[in-house]
Amino acid sequence: MRSLLPPLVVAAVLVAAGCTGSTTPSAEGTSDNSAIVLADPIEPTTLNPLLGYGREGVSKLYDGLVEHRVDGSVRPKLAADPPTPSADGLSWTVPLREDVKFTDGTSFGPEDVVATYRALLDPASGSTERASFAELTGVEQLDLHTVRFTLARPWAAFPHTLVLGILPSEALGGPLREVQPVGTGPYRLVEWRKGDRLVLEANASYFGGEPKIRKLTVVFVPDDNTRAQRLQAGDFDGTALPPRLAASFGSANGMRVITHRTADLRAVTLPGGAVTGDSAIRMALNHAVNRKGMVDNLLGGKGAEASTPVPDTLPEFVETGARFAYDKGLAELLLDQAGWVRGADGVRTRDGVVARFTLMYPIGDVVRADLATAFAADAKAVGIDVQLAGLGWDAVTPRLGVDALLHGGGTPFDPDLMTYQPLHTPNPWGYSNPQVDAALDTGRSLLDPAQRAAAYKQLQRAYVAAPGMVVLATVQHTYVVRENWNGYQEVVDPHAHGALSWGPWWNLEKWTPR
Repeated sequence: MRSLLPPLVVAAVLVAAGCTGSTTPSAEGTSDNSAIVLADPIEPTTLNPLLGYGREGVSKLYDGLVEHRVDGSVRPKLAADPPTPSADGLSWTVPLREDVKFTDGTSFGPEDVVATYRALLDPASGSTERASFAELTGVEQLDLHTVRFTLARPWAAFPHTLVLGILPSEALGGPLREVQPVGTGPYRLVEWRKGDRLVLEANASYFGGEPKIRKLTVVFVPDDNTRAQRLQAGDFDGTALPPRLAASFGSANGMRVITHRTADLRAVTLPGGAVTGDSAIRMALNHAVNRKGMVDNLLGGKGAEASTPVPDTLPEFVETGARFAYDKGLAELLLDQAGWVRGADGVRTRDGVVARFTLMYPIGDVVRADLATAFAADAKAVGIDVQLAGLGWDAVTPRLGVDALLHGGGTPFDPDLMTYQPLHTPNPWGYSNPQVDAALDTGRSLLDPAQRAAAYKQLQRAYVAAPGMVVLATVQHTYVVRENWNGYQEVVDPHAHGALSWGPWWNLEKWTPR
């Protein structure tokens, strides 16, 4: 079956002929470049797919039934052939490979797929991924090599969700817990020194062939400047860095700066309330924000302006006219007409309510902090006072329905995965728009690409007429990579990226030493 998602971008294999000259020593110090050391700013909180590890389909330890290709479509992985829908779209049948083993030596089979997805659906297991599979009602084994999934209603994006890593059935039963990872992936866990590093080694029995890079070490270094300094000192073979720090490696011997387009949006959520829930405030803020200035000055041009949650990396679904012009005068007029009056301090009030709210951002995220600061300045210029709060996620999450958040997220694989959870009623910030809900439901249930495109364009028109957040931009991801290996393929990144996810190393198991 052809992919339900049209190609998003043509892959560029950026290993040119003649690039077989001398290489610089790797951080591991191996003469044959069979080991690589990468730095990552974020340490995973879990290595269990049912608790969120590798939810975008790249994890190094596990495989899903399908995987995403560089053009955003899906192809079989643990499946023997592509998933096939029933005529009514209410079930999908998946044939399975017969040559796969887990890293503990046991055989992979339909019982493992059934156990994994039943644990996902069982509230008692405590899976964090259950909400992302709201339309899935059941899974069953049809024969020794086939499973069938049942849906509550047709769901066009369902094949994209089958990247979920499969666990052995023996590891499941009861509440989920953190145990030694056992998967079918190209690597297995050797050591996890929490707060320091993960060490993986190649799975010699991997059905896709043993990786040529036999050892992968991921060192966790949250501070951007420290990662850059240690990369310069030769401690690492690659990392993600903000553009301003990555630029200093542009002429470094043996190093290369790589920039990926992404579907990784930054937006300010506006939960319901007297201020952030007011329609005039929401519309005025969308016109008051200088998106181009943010991209040019804060992102160094490494991004793209955005007005809706459908990114330009899904061009066939984009409604080009659904955008907010930067117009400070219009923003002020909208507030004046709605009765928001400036006081002596320049801050507006209406019926005793002050136009003031708190904007949270994840502490330590320099880019989001910069965007939040610029947003607050633009809001102040039209009489809205935004108080900034850099917080840890444990403090952010309970306040999502009360305070605004500089939100980040997105996926380039399907518009349903990008828009349904943040916009459809209910959602964490309380946005509710019947026209948006109707368009989202239509786009989710249709299988025809042209009809889906029409639905998502209608979604965007309905959204800009009554926005529930201020979408700012998509950010590009910037990396520095030692050029000791062949195999890099350019991709469009989702929000999740890094040494164990998307980014330059998404297909590390296929790399070869130069």
